[in-house]
Amino acid sequence: MSLYSLQKLIYELNRDPRVQRAFTEDLDGLLANYRLTPEEEAAIRTDDVGELYIMGVNGQILMHFAAWRGFEWDEYIQAMKDGLKKHGQVKGGLYAAVDGGEGGAV
Repeated sequence: MSLYSLQKLIYELNRDPRVQRAFTEDLDGLLANYRLTPEEEAAIRTDDVGELYIMGVNGQILMHFAAWRGFEWDEYIQAMKDGLKKHGQVKGGLYAAVDGGEGGAV
């Protein structure tokens, strides 16, 4: 997993209208600029906020991405809960499960 690259992409999507335009007009070209795994690319392409959360994307940048992609607040929270149910514990980043604990802050 390339969590740094994934979070960098989402951070730049949150802040840069040029990156947002590339996302909607040339997603393949945009994604070629980032070192993402096939799973990360799929989650970005499908706006799978739950899986992005499980991958370890920081909630502070993820919530802005979700809002930009049209998620209401309650939908964003539910997507993370659904991600935990579907994919299991958070695998990386700040919310990762440690020492057999339960990963996830929602």
